[in-house]
This record gives sequence, C-alpha cells and structure tokens, in this order.
Amino acid sequence: MAKKPVKYYVVDAFTDSAFKGNPAAVCLLEEDRADLWMQALAAEFNLSETCYLFRLTGLDHLPPLTSTPRFSLRWFTPVAEVKLCGHATLAAAYTLFMSGLVDSNIIEFSTLSGILTAKKVTEHVEAANGSHAKIGDAQDSCFVELNFPADPSSEFNSAEVSYISNALGGAPVVEIMRTVADNLLVVVPSGKTVADLMPQIDAIEKCPGGGVIVTGVAPPESDFDFISRYFCPKFGINEDPVCGSAHCGLAPYWCKKLGKCDLVAYQASPRGETLNIHLGEKNQRVLLRGKAVTVMEGTVLV
Repeated sequence: MAKKPVKYYVVDAFTDSAFKGNPAAVCLLEEDRADLWMQALAAEFNLSETCYLFRLTGLDHLPPLTSTPRFSLRWFTPVAEVKLCGHATLAAAYTLFMSGLVDSNIIEFSTLSGILTAKKVTEHVEAANGSHAKIGDAQDSCFVELNFPADPSSEFNSAEVSYISNALGGAPVVEIMRTVADNLLVVVPSGKTVADLMPQIDAIEKCPGGGVIVTGVAPPESDFDFISRYFCPKFGINEDPVCGSAHCGLAPYWCKKLGKCDLVAYQASPRGETLNIHLGEKNQRVLLRGKAVTVMEGTVLV
C-alpha cells in the first residue's frame, strides 16, 4: 500500500524575519514512518534540523495523556537523530498554532528528553489607530515559549586546552566547562572575541564532546547579557545559526556568573538572532521565548 503524502513546512525560528534565525523542516505524519526514511528525508532537506510530528491519542502513553494536545516529536540533523532541539521545537509549535491544528495555547511534546511544553504567548502593542492589537493574531508575530530542561556544566580539566584554542582560530580561552549533554562550553574574554572567531571546522570536529559552544560576556553598551556561537560538525552542522538547546547549557552558567535569572542572549552566526531566557533555579527549567516565520510549504510524495 502506498504511503500517504506528508505535508511539510519550512520555518525560520527565533526570528520575525524570513531568511534569518534558524530554519527547520516540520513534517506532519499521519502514520508511522521508518527511522531510515526520516533520516533520508532530513538529509534531503539538508537543514540544521528536520522534525517529525505525530499526534498521540488513547490511554497507552506515559505519562498519561491530559486534555492538552500531545504530539510525538523527533529531531534529525542531516546525519543523525538528536535528543533535544530548541529551534525545531519552536518551529513545530508555531506550525501547529498557526495552522489551526490545535485549539489550545499549550502543546505537549513527547520526546527523547521527556515531555516538553510550548506555550503561545500574546502581548499588546500599540496599533496605528491608537487601539491595541494582540501580537499572536498576526502570523508573523506569534511568540512561542518553550519549557526545556537545564543543561548544567562542570569544569573540564583537559590537556587539550591549547588544541581547542587553536581549533577556534587561536582565540584566548578563559575556562572550559562540559555540559551534561556532552557539549564543551568554552568561555572567551568577550562577546567581540566570539563574533570575531575564525573556527577551524575540521579541528573542531576532533574536539571532545558532541559540539562546541563558545561564549563571552556582551559589551556593556549592548542590549545583551552574553553572546555565543555553536559548532557541531559531528552532527553535520558546521555552525548552528541559533541553537535553543545550547542555551539550556548557557543559561545556568551565565545566570550564576551574572547573578540573575532573566537574560537576553545573542547568537552571533551569520543568521544570528536574539533569545530571551529565564532560568527557574528551583526546578532547573529553562524558558526560551522566540518568534518564527513560515517561508515554505509543500508535500513529500514518497
């Protein structure tokens, strides 16, 4: 029996402008698909992430289903499945909210990282005629707030500091941490150092861990608290444009350093954008808020 065509959307996440932020393909499944098929399609899209949504029904899921819509959500880079992806989750939630597939302001996702939630957030803005309009009413103005687990880090004692510095084009290294999710968090003297990095991707691929997050404090005159970049060539992504999961590691580090739980971050990739972050210190959850824009839609026929 022929498989049903799969509807997909390409969404730029963590941005309100097309062709900025981080693109993700969001595929809506009506029936099970093989892992090999999902990986092959992700390679075909060749975006930093392709995600697959399947609506869950019935009582055979743990934890039990609630009245909140719940979807299975999986994420694939061009070469591998990953356990957590922020921008593709934002893109998936945005697609569900804006397509009318859910009649709710909250969605639950069943993932390899447990149950994650996404919330549609509206705020009032001054309209041209002096009235107030809800941002969520316009397609390009929907805020989505993600609730993710924090990814704490500990000091990384390694004889490879000089190698890591050279892999980053000779950037001076202040300290190196290793997150629970197995990323290296490399702190450099300033946000300008982050922006000016000349990464050697082949060398970064040989660094310990899954990926390398480079970060520095933002200039005092800027509107940001810290600046970062994220390199993960082991997963087929030389530089991730705007990475939500990396900020699950950055949030606890910078909240402790700066002594506050609400942060504004900038990811300084060529498509870079701003992230608004809150860390719940007691429950160790990271709230990431961003917008998204649909730039493409179509159907996969095979």
